[in-house]
Amino acid sequence: MGTVTRGTTNPNRLRRMDRWIAATHGAELRRAADPVAVDLGYGAAPWTAVELLHRLRTVAPHARVVGVEIEPARVAAALPYERAGLTFRHGGFEIPLPQRPLLVRAANVLRQYEEGEVAAVWERLCGRLAPADPATGARGGLLVEGTCDEIGRRHVWVALGPEGPRTVTFATRLGSLERPSDLAERLPKALIHRNVPGEPVHTFLRDFDRAWAAAAPYASYGARQRWIRAVRDLTADWPVADGPVRWRQGEVTVRWEALAPRG
Repeated sequence: MGTVTRGTTNPNRLRRMDRWIAATHGAELRRAADPVAVDLGYGAAPWTAVELLHRLRTVAPHARVVGVEIEPARVAAALPYERAGLTFRHGGFEIPLPQRPLLVRAANVLRQYEEGEVAAVWERLCGRLAPADPATGARGGLLVEGTCDEIGRRHVWVALGPEGPRTVTFATRLGSLERPSDLAERLPKALIHRNVPGEPVHTFLRDFDRAWAAAAPYASYGARQRWIRAVRDLTADWPVADGPVRWRQGEVTVRWEALAPRG
């Protein structure tokens, strides 16, 4: 189920997303007996699935990755890269696995879809995630869906659990950034057409630019210190969900409800 994407991909393109997943979802992967992650729509080459396995195993040594592609020729081309813990399957949004995965990463997959189609895709994918378990405190599986540029310098993604959207993360190579609103072109499909006056994401990026400008004196200490100061100022008015450890990586995560489209 789904539409064939252009399939463009590059090695190391999703490093920022993978780094965030390992840091924030690693505990869930470690506690699972069989932690399965899906690289959905990995594209014309399997680099991102290979890299995802390597990065997840730094925090969860028993993690497995399944690359899922709707284009059969891409699956056939990926098969020589299979190894222990890494397999490839033909499929789409139905996630053709017998078990519910603890992670589904869908990067640059919904870019070509219409905004009105996103909610149904999210609902279908969230329905395939491993469920939460209140008895153990497990939060269940995680869907990470977003968009990045061709070499992974700028990236914005939404994190969703079985219950729906949780957060939005903005991540960038700080040396490439003129102002935070430069990230607007990488907003995921659910938000990219909402970057207009009156919408929360537009207000957030406006406030972020103002905080960035006010933090200009910190630029003498480097772009990282300027970013940290700007994000710290944002916390006065926005529900920032992470802290300085993540800010130092050129990231900031905000609660979904603060940026969700109106209407």
